[in-house]
Amino acid sequence: MKNNYQLPILIEKDEDGFYVVECPVFSGCYTQGKTMDEALKNIREVIDLCLEEKDNKEALKNFHPQELIFSTLSYA
Repeated sequence: MKNNYQLPILIEKDEDGFYVVECPVFSGCYTQGKTMDEALKNIREVIDLCLEEKDNKEALKNFHPQELIFSTLSYA
């Protein structure tokens, strides 16, 4: 039986209209999609690939955040 993990992802719509999505728990874990649904489907596949690596399995095992906050900062 698989464990159920709550993983943070970051989603940004780029200048070409694509949704770029990243899971910061794993190094190099990012993808994109033309739609939000496609991007989310793609990141699930990339996370599955990342979890084939021993270091990433260990990172997931040790990932226990109490709180996650994402915000934007205006900077001039």
